Amino acid sequence: MSIAKILWIVSFLAAVGFSFISGFEYAAALLAVLGLVSGWFVDAEHRSGLIIAAVFLLMAGGAGAWGAIPAVGEYLTAIFGNYAAVVAAASLTAILKTTYERLKP
Repeated sequence: MSIAKILWIVSFLAAVGFSFISGFEYAAALLAVLGLVSGWFVDAEHRSGLIIAAVFLLMAGGAGAWGAIPAVGEYLTAIFGNYAAVVAAASLTAILKTTYERLKP
């Protein structure tokens, strides 16, 4: 298993874990760092998909769409809200990496 897969698994598990743990003040920072590091390992052909996923989860309300499901909707919304933070940070790294690759001589 590659380091990229391990990082994405750890990131998703952290997003799930922090959905059920309240009061941990560094949860958002940890999710952002995991996302930034995970974004470094995204292949060039997968970067646009990552950016589209980030836009969907954050801007289009994809993370909040689960709220209507009785009994589990609020938990799914929290999980995907946390995962949206990871994906957003990863897409930022992917954008910066793509920009660097295009600008380097």
